[in-house]
Amino acid sequence: MGVLDGKAAIVTGSARGIGRATAELLAEHGAKVLINDLDADVAQQAASEIKGETTVFAGDLTKEGVPDQLVKKAVDEFGRLDIIVNNAGYTWDGVLHKMSDEQFQAMLDIHTVVPFRIIRAAAPYMRDAAKQELAEGKEVFRKIVNVSSTSGMMGNAGQANYSAAKLGVVGLTKTLAKEWGQFKINVNAVAFGFVETRLTAAKEQGEKLEIEGKEIELGIPEQMRQMARMLIPLGRPATPEEAAGVIFFLCSPWSNYVHGQVINCTGGMFGGMYF
Repeated sequence: MGVLDGKAAIVTGSARGIGRATAELLAEHGAKVLINDLDADVAQQAASEIKGETTVFAGDLTKEGVPDQLVKKAVDEFGRLDIIVNNAGYTWDGVLHKMSDEQFQAMLDIHTVVPFRIIRAAAPYMRDAAKQELAEGKEVFRKIVNVSSTSGMMGNAGQANYSAAKLGVVGLTKTLAKEWGQFKINVNAVAFGFVETRLTAAKEQGEKLEIEGKEIELGIPEQMRQMARMLIPLGRPATPEEAAGVIFFLCSPWSNYVHGQVINCTGGMFGGMYF
């Protein structure tokens, strides 16, 4: 028996990194999981390697109508929707005075607008089921977890676009918690610090992401990576599996009374400096 047996989950950006580790952990504990990535082949491979019931949805979530298709695929495949983890995203860094409108808007779209559209598309399935349960005197909890960042909570040089978007999803989280708490839908966020993924790999490795024909450089200069380690009391970045553990907690029954919160997962970095 798993604590998530019978539950159906969407995890966006779940073919790699934190999303992949989260999908694996949810599936391990009994959830049926929709695997999502921009690249269909990578998503299919991840789904085939995850033990448990999965389905795949590939596509650009920033395109109008695609978040609705994502939610419909999950409901059509699983017959229900209990958990949403809005994890998909990337970085497109640059100093503000040289940043284009496109560069700024791209971060808002993937990190703030996409979660909004997915949650809106899920509203009929999550809210209507909850209304029926409440009418029958049942209390069944559902979960929404939005992935934020210390860049959103504290700001970060070179990331005006990413920081604005990641704080925007915090406002979305806290507002939705006030609106949907009555339906026993827990809405929380996780603000991650330094987690070892391709977004935080050494920029010198030349990792790139291609979106609509544009190649976007990913990663952090190695010198900055080493400086960041010095700011972490635990002395190292998190692994994707450690990051996934926090998300799993917020998807589990143990978080039923945790609502409208931002959990900081930073290894102690910037401890005591958050609002």
